[in-house]
Amino acid sequence: MAMDLDNMLQMIKDRQWALADIEWDAPGAELIEPDLWAKLKPFMTDLMWIENVGARGFAALAKKAPTPTLKSIYEHFHAEEQKHANAELALMRRWGMLEDDEIPAPNVNVQLIINWLDKHSDEMSLSFLGTVIPMLEVALDGALIKFITDEVKDPIAQEVFKRINNDESRHLAVDFEVMDILGHASMRKLVIETVGGWTNPALIVGTLSYIPLLNKMRDNIVAMGVDEEKLYGAMRRFRSVGERSEFVRRVPMYQFISWQGKKVIDRSSSYHLLADSLVKVTGVIPFRLVHRTPTWSQELTYEPVA
Repeated sequence: MAMDLDNMLQMIKDRQWALADIEWDAPGAELIEPDLWAKLKPFMTDLMWIENVGARGFAALAKKAPTPTLKSIYEHFHAEEQKHANAELALMRRWGMLEDDEIPAPNVNVQLIINWLDKHSDEMSLSFLGTVIPMLEVALDGALIKFITDEVKDPIAQEVFKRINNDESRHLAVDFEVMDILGHASMRKLVIETVGGWTNPALIVGTLSYIPLLNKMRDNIVAMGVDEEKLYGAMRRFRSVGERSEFVRRVPMYQFISWQGKKVIDRSSSYHLLADSLVKVTGVIPFRLVHRTPTWSQELTYEPVA
């Protein structure tokens, strides 16, 4: 049964929250164990910047939305992802991880994706962004946020991530509905869009940036002591939900992203020779050569704003 997007938009509006709703000075920050505290800053930094990646993706999707309702939904999702990033920054400040107005830098792999999105996302098709962004949300937000809610005992963190999880569940519901809508197009149109997209060198560059990002995040999760099955389980969810709809299955980009996610999960696959090699190559790139602060992240703040 098709989703009523007008009802979804109203639900999104009704369930908005702000950083000002959180009691940031409440007790509980001291409950984080020292060993975990030492590892949390780079982990939270990656998560915060991945939220920004999602925000930029939704901003681009809003420009391609086929209806005013979907455009408004994507605009709300853009703002929510920025809010999530700000909330995670506020948690880092609550935990004493930031100095003054410090905005921590992302790792090289996240930075490469940020640079690519900043330059090319507005020229990408709805079918491309509409399948890649859900995978990032499922695989990265799903696995990373699951770790935080399982391991961090701070009640304020639990409250924040409960709110973020509720938002993300609506994002994913709309993501899969849009893939279903895309799948109603004629196969001729779907093939033409796919072939046309892959003739764009920017898409190939983006793919070569995206592949090591997932493997790098797997490495980071393992370094935190997290079972990589949390990541793999989240990625399986992308495929299992998509397979429920015959129309989602018709979208070539969904099939590609789903295939790639399956290869990430299969550690015996030769795919990892490429992916891990790209992680090593990007790992030796001096950060100063790729670092640039995108204009769309200028609203990052730990202040309790909307």
